[in-house]
Amino acid sequence: MNRKLAGLPTWLAQRVSAVYMLLFFLSFLVYFLLYPIHSYPEWRAWVAKPAMSVALFVFFVALLSHMWVGLRDVVFDYLQPASLRPLVAGVLGIGLAGVGVWLVWILFRAQT
Repeated sequence: MNRKLAGLPTWLAQRVSAVYMLLFFLSFLVYFLLYPIHSYPEWRAWVAKPAMSVALFVFFVALLSHMWVGLRDVVFDYLQPASLRPLVAGVLGIGLAGVGVWLVWILFRAQT
């Protein structure tokens, strides 16, 4: 079976995204333990900071890419019949892209 983006590049993408998500989560946890946010306006002001918006965007890109690699591998390894694999992978890809567009919309709205 010859698949594009198989092997080392996908393995590396999944590991790098996992490390970034872990570091982001730990820094997120420490920040909120030191500076708790008690209201929606405070939360929105925190998200509206440019550095935080970029960090959140990168976090969700890492999350979506991590999900894509894992779900795609599960679909191509276990789904039967094999003729359904590209269709299901395409639907998953479109769904994850939709979530990504939704995320950009949310982060853009937080800036206003």
